[in-house]
Amino acid sequence: MERTLCIIKPDGVKKNVQGHIIQMLTDAGFDIIGMKMTHLSSAQAKSFYEVHKERPFYNDLISYMTSGNVIAVALKKDNAVADYRKLIGATDPAEAEDGTIRKKFAASKQENSVHGSDSVENGKIEVGFFFAECELY
Repeated sequence: MERTLCIIKPDGVKKNVQGHIIQMLTDAGFDIIGMKMTHLSSAQAKSFYEVHKERPFYNDLISYMTSGNVIAVALKKDNAVADYRKLIGATDPAEAEDGTIRKKFAASKQENSVHGSDSVENGKIEVGFFFAECELY
């Protein structure tokens, strides 16, 4: 079983679509092993997205991710990372396939409603960023 992280981003929470997203996750066979709402500090967002530090969109990403509440959802499933990436769709909702989370709920490439781990290794790291092992079921 793999673990992966879903973050329902500020735009998803502000639009109140988190219930729909969570339903899509469970309908796709994911087990939710941890979930919490939080508001990222600038330091937390910078740490989480440090891999993008040199990218031109980094400062905008940090501002966006600290602009409102987020919901971190730890997921478990066979082939979790690849299956979740397929479920959320392309980063740009205009390029996302019909039926994906981003096609249904995202407004733009930045306000794309959800974050998804891009590898099995990052899934473990990212779940660990938000959850202590004793918080996971």
